[in-house]
Amino acid sequence: MGDQREHPLRLPLRRLIIRPGGIGDCILSLPAIEHLRAEYTEVWVPSAVVPLIRSVEARAIGSTGIDLLGLPGVEPATGAIARLRSFDSIVSWYGANRAEFREHVRTLGLPFRFLKALPAPGAKIHAADIFLGQALEQAGGNGLAVPRIECEHATPGDFAAIHPFSGSAKKNWPMERFRELAARLPLPVRWCAGPEEKLDDAVRFENLYELAGWLASAGIYIGNDSGITHLAAAVGTPVVAIFGPTDPVVWGPRGERVRVVSAKLEEITVERVLEAAREWLRAER
Repeated sequence: MGDQREHPLRLPLRRLIIRPGGIGDCILSLPAIEHLRAEYTEVWVPSAVVPLIRSVEARAIGSTGIDLLGLPGVEPATGAIARLRSFDSIVSWYGANRAEFREHVRTLGLPFRFLKALPAPGAKIHAADIFLGQALEQAGGNGLAVPRIECEHATPGDFAAIHPFSGSAKKNWPMERFRELAARLPLPVRWCAGPEEKLDDAVRFENLYELAGWLASAGIYIGNDSGITHLAAAVGTPVVAIFGPTDPVVWGPRGERVRVVSAKLEEITVERVLEAAREWLRAER
């Protein structure tokens, strides 16, 4: 007769993943987040990024009260602590550089594992590989971390999408060069901008997933080192990314249909970017 002893019921592993940062940081972390998925997974990200998290439950970090934990003289947020206690595992890029936060959650006995939110200065490994390597608990650098965002019902169109902005003015190629480029491209141009970015007649979306679907329908995308450039690469649109002060070895958009033009911004000519775009357009036809 077999073993008659009762075995305890194995409950599903509940994991929380917390990823703060800019849009690009979060997109480059998607392969790591996918690897970390458990039977039940919840992801806390900046509010703008929530629509991009499609396969698991997602919440805005700012809505959770976690930012109050560990602050001197601030009463702990009971609801936040109770929510955190409901997880068996918490993998967090949030709080890695806040000693008081790390000590507070340790005192509470919460199951945090902290990951560094940014590559080390001077790193020569792509950020997406570093983040995936953290999730795998091994050194990054295998080149396999390619963020992907599937967009339903995206139909490729015959237009160029240009986003001439970024999170920092020092990363922006001059607007007059973007305009000259647009005038010389061999297909119609549609400009896009964020809600607060000033650009007449630009396409604007409050929801990043809706923007992702629109980018997926573009014949080509051209932009600076920005989160939107990473978004265009992640949906599979042919991308020409213009990089100046940032190292594209670490921060370049990832994907099989990406070309990076990199130099001092004032040295990057319209002709050089135009030729990169033409190469993509010839390859796609």
